[in-house]
Amino acid sequence: MTSPINAAAVALPSPLLEVRQVGVRFGGVQALADVSLALQPGEICGLIGPNGAGKTTLFNCITRLCGIAGGSILFEGRDIVALHPRQVIAAGIARTFQNVGLYPGMTVLENVMLGAHHHARQGLITSLFQPRRTARAERELAERCHGILTELDLQALAAEPADALPYPTQKRVEIARALASEPRLLLLDEPAGGLTHGEVAQFGDLVRRICASHRLTVLLVEHHMGLVMNLCHRIVVMNLGRNLAQGDPASVRANPQVVAAYLGRSA
Repeated sequence: MTSPINAAAVALPSPLLEVRQVGVRFGGVQALADVSLALQPGEICGLIGPNGAGKTTLFNCITRLCGIAGGSILFEGRDIVALHPRQVIAAGIARTFQNVGLYPGMTVLENVMLGAHHHARQGLITSLFQPRRTARAERELAERCHGILTELDLQALAAEPADALPYPTQKRVEIARALASEPRLLLLDEPAGGLTHGEVAQFGDLVRRICASHRLTVLLVEHHMGLVMNLCHRIVVMNLGRNLAQGDPASVRANPQVVAAYLGRSA
């Protein structure tokens, strides 16, 4: 006789990221109201909604650039609300920004190497009294970052000033810098902005590739619905600072509330 299936053995793993009823106020404005979401390890999840829905504000909460008025944010089961942004990066969360945040006057390689600054163990004393150790660590970091640039087809631009590159290329440099921090969770804020139709398809392939090679979980904010529907395993929809709907791409596409929020009418 076959023994019954052990429920614990088939249970879903604990979420990598769990946002629980997070609220944010800016003065008298309620930017987020009881927003919740959970991400499973290895998932590519889309976060969509009209302008002003609160998507970037939620990213800012997760990366601790924005305080919260209520709720909790757990990463690998640990509450990260009290962490500073640098500590969040060290914990394994990296992000890109809607407006590219590269450092002008620095090369592509230098910008990418900055993404791993929290890994540096060499302080001033070590630099002064153990210069060979410091130089070796910097060489190893440069080699690793060169590998990331190669993976993202950016190696030929390593010595170029980052701010002189076309905007879509700067977006990829920003992703490379995020990967240099060795994250487990990558937050992408409108990464397809400025891309042509063909470049959007290539970008989707890139995200799948880096997810597999770096064992990433991805939360993606994007207005390019073709990319979201083709790339994401699951979609969370926000509107006016609140959760509106979630599900697989087909169910979200057919949801009358989602259609109304985007188009201003019911389906």
